[in-house]
Amino acid sequence: MGTDETPGGDNRGRALPAEVHGAPAEPVQAAGPEQGEQRDAHHDEQQNTQQDGQEPLSGRRRLAEGLWPPRVTRPQLIVALLLFVLGLGLAIQVRSNNDSSALRGARQEDLVRILDELDDRTQRLEGEKQRLEDQRTGLENSSDQAEEARKQTVEKERQLGILAGTVAAQGPGITLTIDDKKGSVEADMLLDAIQELRAAGAEAIQINDVRVVANTYLSDTDSGGVRVDGRKVGKPYRFKVIGKPQDLEPALNIPGGVVQTLEKEQATVTVTRAEKIVVDALRAAKRPDYARSSSQ
Repeated sequence: MGTDETPGGDNRGRALPAEVHGAPAEPVQAAGPEQGEQRDAHHDEQQNTQQDGQEPLSGRRRLAEGLWPPRVTRPQLIVALLLFVLGLGLAIQVRSNNDSSALRGARQEDLVRILDELDDRTQRLEGEKQRLEDQRTGLENSSDQAEEARKQTVEKERQLGILAGTVAAQGPGITLTIDDKKGSVEADMLLDAIQELRAAGAEAIQINDVRVVANTYLSDTDSGGVRVDGRKVGKPYRFKVIGKPQDLEPALNIPGGVVQTLEKEQATVTVTRAEKIVVDALRAAKRPDYARSSSQ
């Protein structure tokens, strides 16, 4: 009863396969995108480690290696140099603007006077520069430099003689006449006139028949006159001045200057320009008692 019969008379038993007992299989879960990226990065890291045989670099170490040592290219150097030059130019311009701001509060008359003085000074410096360049050219191009040096020495002696009052001089200038009929003009007023003329560029001055030099002094007399270097000069006082007339005359006529001061003392003042003024009063050349040239 327990066996099956088959046609053919062969009775064989058929046993069912036994169930396999073991650990239950883990459920398979679908991998999300984040887990897939992590596995890929881990896989790449393992491959790099296996290929290089070194540990992977951290992010901080990669940043340090990227910043140091610095890699400076030629275009970066050119840009840095241009920025430096631009900054230096801006600093110089700002400083020049600050220096010129001091004249912003000046009056128009003061600015005009300052510009005139600067123009005159520039012209004098240009003339002196040209004269020195001519001297240098003469020394360089002269076939006989000793003769050229002698000529320059003579010319220099003549110029010093004009300043010392030992030689006569002529040139453009002005004539200042002070008629003091009431005898109110004193020595200090004439001294102010001399100083104002020197400040305006006077090169030679003569009062009546007395030459005015560096050590000239003026004093009042008991009778009401004026002495120049100990010599009494008569009235009217006549100044013969060599210099640029365009500078000398305005210097005397400035408000509160020499002319107005003398007119307050009821003196008559006349200023006349001339193309040729002759200063022929001479001073005797005196040899100093103690001073000697340092070149001796």
